[in-house]
Amino acid sequence: MTEFQEKLRQQHEDSMHRELEALLGTATEPDAQISKKDFDGFKKLFHRFLQVKGPSVDWAKISRPPEDSIQPYEKIKAKGLPDDITASLNKLAVVKLNGGLGTSMGCKGPKSLISVRSENTFLDLTVQQIEHLNKSFNADVPLVLMNSFNTDEDTKKILQKYKHHQVKIHTFNQSRYPRINRESLLPIAKHMGVSGDNAEAWYPPGHGDIYASFHNSGLLDKLIAEGKEYIFVSNIDNLGATVDLFILHHLMSQPAERRCEFVMEVTDKTRADVKGGTLIQYEDHLRLLEIAQVPKAHVDEFKSVTKFKIFNTNNLWISLLAMKRLQENNTMDLEIIVNPKTLDGGLNVIQLETAVGAAIKSFKNAMGVNVPRSRFLPVKTSSDLLLVMSNLYSLDAGSLTMSKRREFPTTPHVKLGSSFTKVQDFLTRFENIPDMLELDHLTVSGDVTFGKNVSLKGTVIIIANHGDRIDIPAGAMLENKIVSGNLRILDH
Repeated sequence: MTEFQEKLRQQHEDSMHRELEALLGTATEPDAQISKKDFDGFKKLFHRFLQVKGPSVDWAKISRPPEDSIQPYEKIKAKGLPDDITASLNKLAVVKLNGGLGTSMGCKGPKSLISVRSENTFLDLTVQQIEHLNKSFNADVPLVLMNSFNTDEDTKKILQKYKHHQVKIHTFNQSRYPRINRESLLPIAKHMGVSGDNAEAWYPPGHGDIYASFHNSGLLDKLIAEGKEYIFVSNIDNLGATVDLFILHHLMSQPAERRCEFVMEVTDKTRADVKGGTLIQYEDHLRLLEIAQVPKAHVDEFKSVTKFKIFNTNNLWISLLAMKRLQENNTMDLEIIVNPKTLDGGLNVIQLETAVGAAIKSFKNAMGVNVPRSRFLPVKTSSDLLLVMSNLYSLDAGSLTMSKRREFPTTPHVKLGSSFTKVQDFLTRFENIPDMLELDHLTVSGDVTFGKNVSLKGTVIIIANHGDRIDIPAGAMLENKIVSGNLRILDH
């Protein structure tokens, strides 16, 4: 049987290589060179995909990470800062993952160009943060954007407007990999183009691709030559991911032989985070465990807040020299995430992806830092958008911080129904954003609109049944209320 399987594997691989060569034949220069590098990476991934069967972890071998491998943020902060933090900042570059589109929020184009606060987009806020850092400390921290073929063109057009800001901006593209037919395991692409019926044939292969594409772009070597030692990597939609001087100082102050090559910021799990990846000890290494790798029988255990108390925020600090070493020696071992999709026409495909945090086990002296929740403020849905647009947060130099007027530091739990999914619909339903300083929980379902200067406190549940509509009147104050039925307020 195994001999038969081996032959079958070989057959799949040979067929894939033939198809990829044929596709490359349709490319034009200089795209052909780039695509060839992309396909080399894809071949490695596909080869490993054919080798691996079943879950990639043996559940019995999993144990909790040793105490000292995840440091509390307070302990790192207690070290204080040196007089000359500028020297450390000059050895840092900030990388934002900018490959995603705004489609899940009903927007066209890159997600980073959605307005989130006072007309500022995610990208605006990022540039403001880093410029503020450079001006305050007279430093030179560059911003690097990892774009995908979906976001590159639109992002580059926008970058013109930051020409006069005190921040150097570099971009590079993550790879473009072919989606494969789930039955035949062959690419569905007919040619190298990305338009028309071929548009669905490609995908950016997850943020784990940063290692190969950063290296291939030449930017890794360029930054090393400029004296940069670490990059701080985070998702561009995580508004809490600002440069933390205490973590930076901790990295820079380690003796050379104990230099930490990889820091993952983790934070305490709440019920809302049960799907987030967690850090485990596995075969003497710190390792990231994602929900996709968990055997079905253990998924509930993985989601429990008692056994796995923390999750990965995807804010990472990575040594550039270590990245170069692992990439050139081909010793970066990232677990494959198999992501099944059904295309509009009903065709079942799979895309092979990897996660940037999965590389933690390949780096020396890797550690986790348990950071405050405020460093994890992702905007994935319109419910998140409502929170960051509200008076719960104040905006200062591109950074959002919880308002001092809120008495307790937890974020309210907000669930907006499907009428609010698209940003455009969401904005038309609020005349202005309600006062939410004293809110604990908000659920809104159905056709609901909010007048000016509404105030929400405690637990508020508003449900308009099918065919009904509720207009919350201007100036209303709802505290621990359930609102249902039908209430129309019309101009006379």
